[in-house]
Amino acid sequence: QIQLVESGGGPVQVGASLRLSCRGSGSTIGNYAMAWFRQAPGMERSFVAGVGWREESETIIDSRFTIARDNAANIFYLQMNDLKPEDTAVYYCAAGTTFRTSPSTYQHWGQGTQVTVSS
Repeated sequence: QIQLVESGGGPVQVGASLRLSCRGSGSTIGNYAMAWFRQAPGMERSFVAGVGWREESETIIDSRFTIARDNAANIFYLQMNDLKPEDTAVYYCAAGTTFRTSPSTYQHWGQGTQVTVSS
């Protein structure tokens, strides 16, 4: 069973970039569909980006974002550029057996990392 730990969040100014990391342990992320979700205060958790375990079906909601998987290091990344205040949220990494954009699909979650974008 995989455990996930996110890092890389923090307070930034509008227009800044951040790279979030999701480090897996206990199993390799290469065996899982991986995804990033975010949850703003008072909102439901929503899909940001993800990819199937065979690198198929890569889906990203915004062209400012990219994802990458380093199976050797067991890390899944979310690169976010030109950040806006509406990107403020807790960002979660998730792993599952099937790639979907619904959070209910994923069996394994990290604790989240806060991203705060101010103008």
